[in-house]
Amino acid sequence: MPSVFIDAERMRDLNSGLGQVCLHLSHELVRQRPDSWELTFLVPKGKTGIFGDSVQYIEASWQRKLWIPGQYDLWHCLHQDSVYLPLRSTLILTIYDLNFLERSDYSAEKKARKLARLQRKINRATLLTAGSAYTASVVREHLRIPETLPLEVVYTGVAVSEQDVAADAPEPAFLTGSDAPFFLFVGVIHPKKNVHTLLPLLEAFPDYRLVLAGPDRHTYAQHVRDQAQKLGIADRLIMPGAVDEETKLWLYANCDAFLFPSLSEGFGLPVAEAMTFGKPVFISNLTSLPEVGGKEAYYFDSFDPENMAKIVHDGLHDFAQNPLRQERLRRRAAGFSWASVAGEYWKLYKELIDGKRI
Repeated sequence: MPSVFIDAERMRDLNSGLGQVCLHLSHELVRQRPDSWELTFLVPKGKTGIFGDSVQYIEASWQRKLWIPGQYDLWHCLHQDSVYLPLRSTLILTIYDLNFLERSDYSAEKKARKLARLQRKINRATLLTAGSAYTASVVREHLRIPETLPLEVVYTGVAVSEQDVAADAPEPAFLTGSDAPFFLFVGVIHPKKNVHTLLPLLEAFPDYRLVLAGPDRHTYAQHVRDQAQKLGIADRLIMPGAVDEETKLWLYANCDAFLFPSLSEGFGLPVAEAMTFGKPVFISNLTSLPEVGGKEAYYFDSFDPENMAKIVHDGLHDFAQNPLRQERLRRRAAGFSWASVAGEYWKLYKELIDGKRI
């Protein structure tokens, strides 16, 4: 009976993209599990049982970094930063991004150390997967990938839908007091997300509010607030911090447009989620984002305030004049499903166990 070990430890932070990947991919892997296969999940403390009682669990701890009991035919690290690695199992390593290479606050030495750590994991892997074609290209550019080591692109899935929004779902408290329409951003408030470039849009669109929903512990969040004060639009900037799933879905369903001027993404899950709701998405044309938005998104080709305002103005007009765009956005987003992602991984698991990939 083949046995597979899945590192889903990053569920400790379900507000992060990797936390969501671990949660939704693991659920779907269990749903599609062949009867003759055993699955064991590494989960954070308190999450034993989250995927049902047909699979096994090991709770992560500092001791587990040194040794995890049991022998497994196949070990899948769902992200590149895992500190839990097998001694002898066949290893699949998934790489979602090398965004640290773009960080100005990291020294060249720190970036080199992170690349070296990742290279050591790659050297132990039997198969690599990347979350986008862009990420795969960056991996090939900055790391040594032997010709004999396969590198496959397996996209991320979308777990939300319009049907998930309850008909009686209440408006979030942070929006009460005004019925003005709003633009939406979802994601961590961090310099790489580039959200300060959205603030001048509130000058160009005086009837709108801007909601930046996501963890805001980084000092950049205060910089954004300070900039809003200087521009005189702080009363229409709403930064509620991390929001729960129900609130996030309500925001997607009720925003007029989704704005995502990110500088660096391994995939860009919030963009695909907004597209699921048929919302016009305005995104940067950088890194992996064109793979998500395709021809249906509107792209910022620069971050000049006047240019961004024109793109949003023209895009909203185009969207209103073309009712088919909404359905095309939904269809494109439907292509990013966890069912298809898990199906691709089960195909890879079987090929590795059968020796077709070794």
